[in-house]
This record gives sequence, C-alpha cells and structure tokens, in this order.
Amino acid sequence: MVRPYIWSFSVLAEWKPPVYDNSHGIKLVTATTRRNSPNSVDSKIHHNNLINNILAKIEGNLAQAEDAIMLDQDGFVSETNATNIFMVKKGIVLTPHADYCLPGITRATVMDLVVKENLVLRERRISLSEFHAADEVWTTGTMGEITPVVMIDGREIGDGKIGPVTRQIQSAYKVLTAGLGVLIPRNVEA
Repeated sequence: MVRPYIWSFSVLAEWKPPVYDNSHGIKLVTATTRRNSPNSVDSKIHHNNLINNILAKIEGNLAQAEDAIMLDQDGFVSETNATNIFMVKKGIVLTPHADYCLPGITRATVMDLVVKENLVLRERRISLSEFHAADEVWTTGTMGEITPVVMIDGREIGDGKIGPVTRQIQSAYKVLTAGLGVLIPRNVEA
C-alpha cells in the first residue's frame, strides 16, 4: 500500500519589531566567505543552501558586528549575510546588481521609494572601497526594514550618524507600510 505524503504549511500572523537597531545604526564587517556564484546556486530563489551566508554571519559575530558584507566572486559587494545593501554618495543612491543576491521584496520596495522621493538611483557593481567612502549606507530586509549602517570594517560611514537620505527613506517606508497589508487583530477573545 502506498501512503501519500501530506504537506501542510502554517503562517503565524504576528507583528515583531525590527531585528536591528534602526534608530542608531549598526556595524558591519566584510566577510572572507564569498557569496555563492549564481552559476552554481540560483540567487534569485529562496533555497536551503545558504552555508556561505551562515559562515559570513559567524564572521560578523566573531568581529562583534551585527552582520557581514559578502563579496561576489570578483570582489564586488553583493549583499550582507541576511540583507540587501544600499549606499549614498553625493546624493546618489546606489545598490549592487542582484546578480549575486536575492532580489528581496523590501529591496524592490525601497528602490521604488527612492525614485518616488525624487532621488537618483543607480544599480551597478560597487567596490568595497566605495562603501567605505560612502556618505551613507543602509541595509534592507523584511525583518530589519531600513537599517542604517554607521560603521564598516572599523571605518565610520559619513559622520558616523544616520544620514538625511537614510532618514528620508526610513520615513517614506514607514508611511508606506502603515497603509498596506491586513490589520492583525489584537486581544481577540475566542
């Protein structure tokens, strides 16, 4: 007798606060572990082969940083171990191409917001030294939202504080997300 497999999928709808300090900013380090090549593991899908991201996170933890920047096989910035990354230089917002990273929903939302906020957005390969010399840096992710980065590899980003473009995008994101989605009831009695 053949027994069929029964699959179930549950979603627990609850609100949780962002996992990073979005009011003061975080520190990043650059991992020695590289992001998987899209030639071997498709970076456009969620999958269970994230060992490199886990190793990069461990490097970040050991360096007492919140996360670690991951480089692609050519040495350009790809993402962090858990989030997408943006930088601002002379008022222009830049983010790496999504060749070596998951093109996240929050990333796409923020890219749209940057344009709606009348800022210039460029998507291209970005070197680590450009991130070190950036005026502002932030990361994006579902659980982190818009997280300012105030230090990379022991170097202050800008003046070491959250920059005006980052604050502008954080504010626009909060307005947008406050008006979207389905309200989760609180204290519902059965």
